[in-house]
Amino acid sequence: MDLKKIEEKVLSYSHFVKEIAVIIHKEHPFAFIYPDFEALKEAKIINIKEEIRWYAVELYNMKAKESEKIKGFKILTAPLGSNIPQELIKKEKQAAHEIEPNDEVYRVLKSYIATMTEKEILPSSHLELDLELDSLNYVKLFVFIERSFGVKMEEALFSHMMSVNSLYAYVKEQSLHVKPVIFDYEELLRENIDKKLIYSALIMSLYKTLLYPLFRLYFRLEVRGVENIPSYTCIIAPSHQSMLDGFLIESALTYKILKKTFFLAYKQVFGTKLLSPIAKHGQTILIDANENLKETMIYCALPIRSGNNLVIFPEGARSRDRKLLEFRPYFAMLSKTFATPIVPVVIEGSYEALGAGMLFPRPRKIKVTFLKPIEPQSMEYAEIIKKVRDAIKSELESSK
Repeated sequence: MDLKKIEEKVLSYSHFVKEIAVIIHKEHPFAFIYPDFEALKEAKIINIKEEIRWYAVELYNMKAKESEKIKGFKILTAPLGSNIPQELIKKEKQAAHEIEPNDEVYRVLKSYIATMTEKEILPSSHLELDLELDSLNYVKLFVFIERSFGVKMEEALFSHMMSVNSLYAYVKEQSLHVKPVIFDYEELLRENIDKKLIYSALIMSLYKTLLYPLFRLYFRLEVRGVENIPSYTCIIAPSHQSMLDGFLIESALTYKILKKTFFLAYKQVFGTKLLSPIAKHGQTILIDANENLKETMIYCALPIRSGNNLVIFPEGARSRDRKLLEFRPYFAMLSKTFATPIVPVVIEGSYEALGAGMLFPRPRKIKVTFLKPIEPQSMEYAEIIKKVRDAIKSELESSK
Protein backbone atom coordinates (compact mmCIF):
# COMPACT_ATOMS: atom_id res chain seq x y z
CA MET A 1 0.00 0.00 0.00
CA ASP A 2 1.42 3.37 -1.05
CA LEU A 3 0.88 5.57 2.04
CA LYS A 4 2.58 8.54 0.39
CA LYS A 5 0.03 8.42 -2.43
CA ILE A 6 -2.82 8.40 0.09
CA GLU A 7 -1.35 11.50 1.75
CA GLU A 8 -1.07 13.30 -1.59
CA LYS A 9 -4.68 12.51 -2.50
CA VAL A 10 -6.07 13.79 0.82
CA LEU A 11 -4.01 16.98 0.47
CA SER A 12 -5.46 17.51 -3.00
CA TYR A 13 -9.03 17.48 -1.68
CA SER A 14 -8.77 20.25 0.90
CA HIS A 15 -6.66 23.36 1.21
CA PHE A 16 -7.42 23.25 4.95
CA VAL A 17 -5.06 20.27 5.36
CA LYS A 18 -1.54 21.60 5.70
CA GLU A 19 0.31 18.40 6.64
CA ILE A 20 -0.68 14.76 6.81
CA ALA A 21 1.07 11.54 7.83
CA VAL A 22 -0.62 8.19 7.21
CA ILE A 23 0.43 5.05 9.08
CA ILE A 24 -0.97 1.52 9.30
CA HIS A 25 -2.89 1.09 12.54
CA LYS A 26 -4.86 -2.09 13.28
CA GLU A 27 -4.32 -3.20 9.67
CA HIS A 28 -5.87 -0.05 8.20
CA PRO A 29 -4.61 3.43 7.21
CA PHE A 30 -4.76 5.97 10.04
CA ALA A 31 -4.07 9.67 9.43
CA PHE A 32 -2.44 12.34 11.58
CA ILE A 33 -3.49 15.71 10.20
CA TYR A 34 -2.17 19.18 10.93
CA PRO A 35 -4.66 21.74 9.53
CA ASP A 36 -3.94 25.13 8.04
CA PHE A 37 -5.30 27.09 10.99
CA GLU A 38 -4.81 30.43 9.28
CA ALA A 39 -6.94 29.33 6.32
CA LEU A 40 -9.60 28.01 8.73
CA LYS A 41 -9.64 31.34 10.56
CA GLU A 42 -9.97 33.24 7.30
CA ALA A 43 -12.92 31.03 6.32
CA LYS A 44 -14.39 31.47 9.84
CA ILE A 45 -14.63 27.70 10.31
CA ILE A 46 -14.97 26.65 13.95
CA ASN A 47 -16.02 23.02 13.46
CA ILE A 48 -12.62 21.94 12.23
CA LYS A 49 -12.97 18.20 12.74
CA GLU A 50 -16.21 18.01 10.75
CA GLU A 51 -14.71 20.09 7.94
CA ILE A 52 -11.66 17.82 7.71
CA ARG A 53 -13.72 14.65 8.06
CA TRP A 54 -16.27 15.31 5.32
CA TYR A 55 -14.31 17.48 2.89
CA ALA A 56 -10.93 15.76 3.05
CA VAL A 57 -10.89 12.27 4.60
CA GLU A 58 -14.32 11.12 3.41
CA LEU A 59 -13.87 12.63 -0.04
CA TYR A 60 -10.76 10.47 -0.34
CA ASN A 61 -12.54 7.40 1.11
CA MET A 62 -15.38 7.66 -1.42
CA LYS A 63 -12.99 6.79 -4.26
CA ALA A 64 -10.48 4.60 -2.42
CA LYS A 65 -10.39 0.82 -2.38
CA GLU A 66 -11.83 -0.70 0.79
CA SER A 67 -8.38 -1.85 1.96
CA GLU A 68 -6.95 1.66 1.45
CA LYS A 69 -9.69 3.66 3.15
CA ILE A 70 -8.68 5.80 6.13
CA LYS A 71 -10.45 4.21 9.12
CA GLY A 72 -9.47 6.82 11.68
CA PHE A 73 -7.70 10.14 12.02
CA LYS A 74 -6.39 12.55 14.63
CA ILE A 75 -6.10 16.28 14.15
CA LEU A 76 -2.99 17.79 15.68
CA THR A 77 -2.59 21.30 17.03
CA ALA A 78 1.16 21.36 16.34
CA PRO A 79 3.10 20.59 13.12
CA LEU A 80 3.97 16.98 12.42
CA GLY A 81 7.19 15.52 13.75
CA SER A 82 9.34 12.83 12.17
CA ASN A 83 8.02 10.15 14.54
CA ILE A 84 4.30 10.68 15.12
CA PRO A 85 3.51 8.61 18.26
CA GLN A 86 6.60 9.83 20.11
CA GLU A 87 5.91 13.44 19.21
CA LEU A 88 2.38 13.18 20.58
CA ILE A 89 3.58 11.69 23.86
CA LYS A 90 6.24 14.37 24.16
CA LYS A 91 3.68 17.13 23.53
CA GLU A 92 1.36 15.78 26.24
CA LYS A 93 4.16 15.66 28.79
CA GLN A 94 5.21 19.21 27.98
CA ALA A 95 1.63 20.46 28.29
CA ALA A 96 1.38 19.21 31.85
CA HIS A 97 3.88 21.92 32.91
CA GLU A 98 1.92 24.89 31.57
CA ILE A 99 1.44 27.84 33.91
CA GLU A 100 -2.18 28.99 34.21
CA PRO A 101 -3.29 32.60 34.75
CA ASN A 102 -4.07 33.30 38.39
CA ASP A 103 -7.15 35.50 38.28
CA GLU A 104 -10.91 35.23 38.70
CA VAL A 105 -11.77 35.55 35.00
CA TYR A 106 -9.65 32.51 34.12
CA ARG A 107 -10.93 30.45 37.06
CA VAL A 108 -14.60 31.16 36.26
CA LEU A 109 -14.11 30.52 32.53
CA LYS A 110 -12.18 27.29 33.12
CA SER A 111 -14.72 26.10 35.68
CA TYR A 112 -17.56 26.53 33.20
CA ILE A 113 -15.70 24.86 30.34
CA ALA A 114 -15.08 21.93 32.71
CA THR A 115 -18.85 21.31 32.83
CA MET A 116 -18.75 20.50 29.11
CA THR A 117 -15.69 18.27 28.84
CA GLU A 118 -13.93 15.52 30.74
CA LYS A 119 -10.57 16.40 29.18
CA GLU A 120 -7.80 18.15 31.12
CA ILE A 121 -8.06 21.90 30.56
CA LEU A 122 -4.82 23.79 29.97
CA PRO A 123 -4.20 27.30 28.62
CA SER A 124 -3.03 25.85 25.29
CA SER A 125 -6.00 23.46 24.98
CA HIS A 126 -7.86 23.81 21.70
CA LEU A 127 -11.59 24.03 22.44
CA GLU A 128 -12.56 21.52 19.76
CA LEU A 129 -9.49 19.42 19.04
CA ASP A 130 -8.28 18.97 22.63
CA LEU A 131 -11.43 19.50 24.71
CA GLU A 132 -13.88 18.09 22.13
CA LEU A 133 -16.42 20.92 22.37
CA ASP A 134 -18.94 21.19 19.54
CA SER A 135 -21.37 23.75 18.12
CA LEU A 136 -23.93 23.22 20.89
CA ASN A 137 -21.22 23.69 23.52
CA TYR A 138 -20.13 26.90 21.81
CA VAL A 139 -23.66 28.31 22.02
CA LYS A 140 -23.76 27.70 25.77
CA LEU A 141 -20.26 29.14 26.11
CA PHE A 142 -21.20 32.30 24.18
CA VAL A 143 -24.28 32.91 26.33
CA PHE A 144 -22.38 32.18 29.53
CA ILE A 145 -19.66 34.68 28.62
CA GLU A 146 -22.20 37.35 27.66
CA ARG A 147 -24.15 36.97 30.89
CA SER A 148 -21.26 36.32 33.27
CA PHE A 149 -18.73 38.85 31.99
CA GLY A 150 -20.85 41.34 30.03
CA VAL A 151 -18.86 40.47 26.88
CA LYS A 152 -20.70 40.33 23.57
CA MET A 153 -19.33 37.33 21.68
CA GLU A 154 -18.78 38.07 18.02
CA GLU A 155 -19.01 34.70 16.28
CA ALA A 156 -17.07 36.05 13.31
CA LEU A 157 -14.09 36.52 15.63
CA PHE A 158 -14.47 33.22 17.46
CA SER A 159 -12.46 31.27 14.91
CA HIS A 160 -9.46 33.39 15.98
CA MET A 161 -9.72 32.41 19.64
CA MET A 162 -10.14 28.65 19.63
CA SER A 163 -7.68 28.01 22.46
CA VAL A 164 -8.54 28.48 26.13
CA ASN A 165 -5.79 31.07 26.49
CA SER A 166 -6.93 33.12 23.46
CA LEU A 167 -10.54 33.07 24.64
CA TYR A 168 -9.49 34.03 28.16
CA ALA A 169 -7.39 36.95 26.86
CA TYR A 170 -10.36 38.28 24.86
CA VAL A 171 -12.80 37.95 27.77
CA LYS A 172 -10.29 39.47 30.19
CA GLU A 173 -9.82 42.51 27.96
CA GLN A 174 -13.53 43.02 27.25
CA SER A 175 -15.12 42.01 30.57
CA LEU A 176 -17.34 44.49 32.43
CA HIS A 177 -17.89 42.32 35.49
CA VAL A 178 -17.45 38.78 36.84
CA LYS A 179 -20.83 37.40 37.89
CA PRO A 180 -21.21 33.72 36.92
CA VAL A 181 -24.69 32.96 35.55
CA ILE A 182 -25.69 29.38 34.87
CA PHE A 183 -28.45 28.50 32.37
CA ASP A 184 -29.49 25.51 30.29
CA TYR A 185 -30.39 24.71 26.69
CA GLU A 186 -34.11 24.61 27.46
CA GLU A 187 -34.05 28.25 28.57
CA LEU A 188 -32.17 29.18 25.40
CA LEU A 189 -34.54 27.33 23.06
CA ARG A 190 -37.48 29.25 24.53
CA GLU A 191 -35.94 32.67 23.82
CA ASN A 192 -37.85 34.93 21.44
CA ILE A 193 -36.39 35.66 18.03
CA ASP A 194 -37.31 38.31 15.47
CA LYS A 195 -37.71 35.90 12.54
CA LYS A 196 -40.71 34.22 10.97
CA LEU A 197 -41.15 30.85 9.31
CA ILE A 198 -41.72 30.85 5.56
CA TYR A 199 -44.68 28.63 4.64
CA SER A 200 -44.94 27.12 1.15
CA ALA A 201 -47.88 24.71 1.45
CA LEU A 202 -48.76 24.91 -2.26
CA ILE A 203 -45.16 24.28 -3.35
CA MET A 204 -44.81 21.40 -0.87
CA SER A 205 -47.95 19.77 -2.28
CA LEU A 206 -46.60 20.22 -5.79
CA TYR A 207 -43.31 18.57 -4.84
CA LYS A 208 -45.15 15.55 -3.46
CA THR A 209 -47.43 15.31 -6.48
CA LEU A 210 -44.39 15.19 -8.76
CA LEU A 211 -42.03 13.09 -6.62
CA TYR A 212 -44.25 10.32 -5.28
CA PRO A 213 -45.25 8.73 -8.63
CA LEU A 214 -41.71 9.22 -9.94
CA PHE A 215 -40.19 7.45 -6.92
CA ARG A 216 -42.83 4.71 -7.06
CA LEU A 217 -41.93 4.02 -10.67
CA TYR A 218 -38.14 4.43 -10.57
CA PHE A 219 -37.32 3.16 -7.05
CA ARG A 220 -40.41 0.96 -6.47
CA LEU A 221 -40.86 3.12 -3.37
CA GLU A 222 -42.64 1.39 -0.50
CA VAL A 223 -43.95 3.46 2.42
CA ARG A 224 -44.98 1.90 5.72
CA GLY A 225 -46.19 3.16 9.09
CA VAL A 226 -47.42 6.66 8.11
CA GLU A 227 -50.23 6.06 10.58
CA ASN A 228 -47.60 6.21 13.36
CA ILE A 229 -47.18 9.96 12.80
CA PRO A 230 -49.35 11.70 15.43
CA SER A 231 -51.93 14.31 14.46
CA TYR A 232 -50.17 16.82 16.71
CA THR A 233 -46.67 18.32 16.63
CA CYS A 234 -43.79 15.85 16.36
CA ILE A 235 -40.16 15.49 15.37
CA ILE A 236 -39.52 13.14 12.44
CA ALA A 237 -36.05 11.57 12.76
CA PRO A 238 -34.91 9.50 9.75
CA SER A 239 -31.75 7.51 9.15
CA HIS A 240 -29.56 9.15 6.50
CA GLN A 241 -27.82 7.38 3.62
CA SER A 242 -28.11 9.60 0.57
CA MET A 243 -29.07 12.95 -0.93
CA LEU A 244 -32.42 11.40 -1.80
CA ASP A 245 -33.55 11.00 1.81
CA GLY A 246 -35.15 14.40 2.36
CA PHE A 247 -37.08 14.12 -0.90
CA LEU A 248 -38.14 10.58 0.01
CA ILE A 249 -39.61 11.79 3.31
CA GLU A 250 -41.28 14.67 1.48
CA SER A 251 -42.95 12.28 -0.97
CA ALA A 252 -43.89 9.73 1.72
CA LEU A 253 -45.82 12.11 3.99
CA THR A 254 -49.51 12.72 3.42
CA TYR A 255 -50.52 16.11 2.01
CA LYS A 256 -52.07 17.09 5.33
CA ILE A 257 -48.91 16.32 7.32
CA LEU A 258 -46.53 17.70 4.69
CA LYS A 259 -48.16 21.15 4.72
CA LYS A 260 -47.18 21.62 8.36
CA THR A 261 -43.74 20.00 8.18
CA PHE A 262 -40.39 21.78 8.03
CA PHE A 263 -37.00 20.30 7.18
CA LEU A 264 -33.52 21.06 8.56
CA ALA A 265 -30.70 20.98 6.00
CA TYR A 266 -27.10 22.12 5.77
CA LYS A 267 -26.47 25.37 3.93
CA GLN A 268 -23.25 23.93 2.46
CA VAL A 269 -25.35 21.38 0.55
CA PHE A 270 -28.78 22.93 -0.03
CA GLY A 271 -27.53 26.51 -0.22
CA THR A 272 -25.94 25.94 -3.62
CA LYS A 273 -27.23 27.58 -6.80
CA LEU A 274 -28.81 24.30 -7.89
CA LEU A 275 -30.62 23.41 -4.66
CA SER A 276 -31.19 26.81 -3.04
CA PRO A 277 -34.46 27.52 -4.93
CA ILE A 278 -35.81 24.12 -3.85
CA ALA A 279 -34.88 24.75 -0.21
CA LYS A 280 -36.22 28.29 -0.22
CA HIS A 281 -39.67 27.17 -1.37
CA GLY A 282 -39.68 23.83 0.40
CA GLN A 283 -40.19 24.81 4.03
CA THR A 284 -36.50 24.12 4.60
CA ILE A 285 -34.43 25.79 7.30
CA LEU A 286 -30.81 26.03 6.20
CA ILE A 287 -28.19 25.82 8.94
CA ASP A 288 -24.46 26.51 8.98
CA ALA A 289 -22.46 24.93 11.80
CA ASN A 290 -19.89 27.75 11.59
CA GLU A 291 -22.00 30.89 11.87
CA ASN A 292 -24.94 32.43 13.74
CA LEU A 293 -24.97 29.46 16.09
CA LYS A 294 -27.18 30.89 18.83
CA GLU A 295 -29.70 32.50 16.48
CA THR A 296 -29.84 29.35 14.33
CA MET A 297 -30.44 27.12 17.33
CA ILE A 298 -33.41 29.24 18.46
CA TYR A 299 -34.79 29.66 14.93
CA CYS A 300 -34.73 25.91 14.31
CA ALA A 301 -37.05 25.48 17.29
CA LEU A 302 -39.71 27.75 15.74
CA PRO A 303 -41.54 24.98 13.83
CA ILE A 304 -42.07 23.04 17.06
CA ARG A 305 -43.02 26.17 19.01
CA SER A 306 -45.57 27.13 16.35
CA GLY A 307 -47.26 23.72 16.26
CA ASN A 308 -45.56 22.32 13.15
CA ASN A 309 -43.53 19.16 12.59
CA LEU A 310 -39.78 19.17 12.09
CA VAL A 311 -37.70 16.67 10.12
CA ILE A 312 -34.19 16.31 11.57
CA PHE A 313 -31.62 13.75 10.49
CA PRO A 314 -30.04 12.87 13.87
CA GLU A 315 -26.80 11.67 12.27
CA GLY A 316 -26.21 15.13 10.83
CA ALA A 317 -24.52 13.67 7.75
CA ARG A 318 -24.96 10.90 5.22
CA SER A 319 -23.54 7.50 6.07
CA ARG A 320 -20.61 6.57 3.84
CA ASP A 321 -20.88 2.81 4.49
CA ARG A 322 -24.56 2.15 5.36
CA LYS A 323 -23.70 2.03 9.09
CA LEU A 324 -25.45 4.43 11.45
CA LEU A 325 -23.33 7.41 12.48
CA GLU A 326 -23.30 8.87 15.96
CA PHE A 327 -26.55 10.72 16.73
CA ARG A 328 -26.27 14.41 17.57
CA PRO A 329 -28.27 15.70 20.54
CA TYR A 330 -30.19 18.69 19.12
CA PHE A 331 -33.33 16.70 18.22
CA ALA A 332 -33.40 15.26 21.75
CA MET A 333 -33.08 18.75 23.24
CA LEU A 334 -36.08 19.94 21.24
CA SER A 335 -38.07 16.87 22.20
CA LYS A 336 -37.40 17.24 25.92
CA THR A 337 -37.81 21.04 26.02
CA PHE A 338 -41.17 21.09 24.28
CA ALA A 339 -42.41 17.61 25.33
CA THR A 340 -42.58 16.62 21.67
CA PRO A 341 -42.69 12.98 20.52
CA ILE A 342 -40.11 11.67 18.07
CA VAL A 343 -41.04 9.44 15.15
CA PRO A 344 -37.96 7.37 14.14
CA VAL A 345 -37.82 6.63 10.41
CA VAL A 346 -35.85 3.93 8.64
CA ILE A 347 -34.85 4.54 5.02
CA GLU A 348 -33.55 1.43 3.27
CA GLY A 349 -32.10 1.25 -0.22
CA SER A 350 -31.25 4.90 -0.78
CA TYR A 351 -27.55 4.16 -0.29
CA GLU A 352 -27.67 1.63 -3.12
CA ALA A 353 -29.66 4.08 -5.24
CA LEU A 354 -27.49 7.16 -4.69
CA GLY A 355 -24.60 6.49 -2.33
CA ALA A 356 -21.80 8.95 -1.65
CA GLY A 357 -19.85 9.66 -4.81
CA MET A 358 -22.64 8.73 -7.26
CA LEU A 359 -23.79 11.42 -9.66
CA PHE A 360 -27.00 9.82 -10.93
CA PRO A 361 -29.44 7.62 -8.97
CA ARG A 362 -29.79 3.93 -9.85
CA PRO A 363 -33.19 2.22 -10.01
CA ARG A 364 -32.96 0.37 -6.70
CA LYS A 365 -35.77 -0.69 -4.38
CA ILE A 366 -36.31 1.86 -1.56
CA LYS A 367 -38.43 1.41 1.55
CA VAL A 368 -39.40 4.12 4.06
CA THR A 369 -40.74 2.92 7.42
CA PHE A 370 -42.16 5.26 10.06
CA LEU A 371 -41.84 3.64 13.49
CA LYS A 372 -43.98 4.19 16.57
CA PRO A 373 -43.42 7.59 18.25
CA ILE A 374 -41.15 7.87 21.26
CA GLU A 375 -42.31 10.19 24.04
CA PRO A 376 -39.54 12.11 25.88
CA GLN A 377 -41.35 11.90 29.24
CA SER A 378 -38.76 12.36 32.00
CA MET A 379 -35.81 10.99 30.02
CA GLU A 380 -32.47 12.78 29.76
CA TYR A 381 -30.99 13.70 26.37
CA ALA A 382 -28.75 10.62 26.26
CA GLU A 383 -31.69 8.31 27.00
CA ILE A 384 -33.80 9.86 24.25
CA ILE A 385 -30.94 9.56 21.75
CA LYS A 386 -30.32 5.92 22.67
CA LYS A 387 -33.97 4.97 22.43
CA VAL A 388 -34.39 6.54 18.98
CA ARG A 389 -31.12 5.10 17.66
CA ASP A 390 -31.91 1.64 19.04
CA ALA A 391 -35.33 1.70 17.37
CA ILE A 392 -33.82 2.55 13.98
CA LYS A 393 -30.97 0.08 14.39
CA SER A 394 -33.34 -2.73 15.40
CA GLU A 395 -35.56 -2.14 12.37
CA LEU A 396 -32.55 -2.08 10.03
CA GLU A 397 -31.23 -5.35 11.45
CA SER A 398 -34.62 -7.10 11.36
CA SER A 399 -35.11 -6.26 7.69
CA LYS A 400 -31.82 -7.79 6.52
